[in-house]
Amino acid sequence: MENIELDEVDRGLLHALQVDGRASFSRVGEVLGVSDQRVARRYRRLRATGAARVVGVVDGRRLGYESWAIRLRCTPDAAVPIAEALARRPDTSWVTLLSGGTEISCGTLQRTAQDRESLLLSKLGRTNRVLSVTAHRRLHTFVGGRVGWAGLAVLSPEQVAHLEAGSAFARRGGGGPVTLGPGDDALLEELSRDGRAGYADLAAATGWSESTVRRRMEQLCAAGVLFFDFDVLPTLLGYGVEAQLWMSVPPAELDATGRALAGHPEIAFAGATTGPANLTASLVCRDDEAFYRYLTESLGALPAIRHLETAPVIRTVKRAGAVLPL
Repeated sequence: MENIELDEVDRGLLHALQVDGRASFSRVGEVLGVSDQRVARRYRRLRATGAARVVGVVDGRRLGYESWAIRLRCTPDAAVPIAEALARRPDTSWVTLLSGGTEISCGTLQRTAQDRESLLLSKLGRTNRVLSVTAHRRLHTFVGGRVGWAGLAVLSPEQVAHLEAGSAFARRGGGGPVTLGPGDDALLEELSRDGRAGYADLAAATGWSESTVRRRMEQLCAAGVLFFDFDVLPTLLGYGVEAQLWMSVPPAELDATGRALAGHPEIAFAGATTGPANLTASLVCRDDEAFYRYLTESLGALPAIRHLETAPVIRTVKRAGAVLPL
């Protein structure tokens, strides 16, 4: 990837697209005080280099799916091909190689117990190059995905409010699980590749009219099934260190500790899971010294953490944008 120097417009654009991934360039330009052509050029440059992109993400919980966090320990020769095979699956996201390259971490969404058992017991459990597998249910997300990473925040509260007020794709209510209908799979697949895909392209992929595409997107977003995530490489913002954390916290302190983590700008994801390490997080820091300060100062100030395990990310094989088959 080419080296990109960000200015105030670039950083404002990044935050704006985190607030509303499908905001028009004219609305973003209005908020930033620049022309829509300038905003469009900046976004095209960032997306062309692979540094940043908007992706449509399915919230599997709204469909009744199970969310799992999986860790695998592999033989040294097997980690990369197994990670790449996991990344090709439509039900995985955030597949990363950790530490010395023999450990894999990933998230999955499983529609049924049969799907879960097929992956964990049959496919992974019978691979002799997988030395161990641990899997725990994700119960709650404090930050990450729908709740954006604080490291992108540069806009004022008034600018954020203006963007949110104009969004046509906001979540508007709760309710029970939602059932997807015919054609939704093609729509969600296209949006997983490009969350800003035009209505004409989406109409061609689904066989629907453009007005039907827009209406269905609004329905899915309002129901909480679909949201638009802004995926940005941390290195673009000067963050050279990524790591995953596993923490053990007493149940009575779990929610408060998770909420505290969500307020740390270094934390890109934090969630509660089952298992002995019941709080997991993904961290980004500028360098090793900043990583050390975070561990000793910010985490050190959270007294409920009883045990901490850290693992540097050495390669991210798959990021956001996974779409489940119907």
